Amino acid sequence: MEKNIESDLSLVQRLRKRAEIRRQIPSRKSVQNNEPDRIADLLEESADAIEMWRSKYREMHNLATQAMMRVNELEKKAREK
Repeated sequence: MEKNIESDLSLVQRLRKRAEIRRQIPSRKSVQNNEPDRIADLLEESADAIEMWRSKYREMHNLATQAMMRVNELEKKAREK
C-alpha cells in the first residue's frame, strides 16, 4: 500500500502545480479580470482532500497494527498458560 501513497504524493504535487500554472496563464479570462479560477480552486481542494485521507489512512493503519500486536501478545499469553 505504501507505493499507492507515494503515487498519491505525486498526484498531489501535480494537482497543485497544475493549479499554479492555470493561475499564471496571462490569456486566461480569470487572470485578466483578476478573478478566482474555479477549476484551479477545485484542483487544490482535491489535493487537500487526498492529503487528509492519506493522513486518516495512516492513523487507521497504525491503530490496526497496534491492535494486531496486542492480539498477538494476548494469544501468546493464552498459549503459555
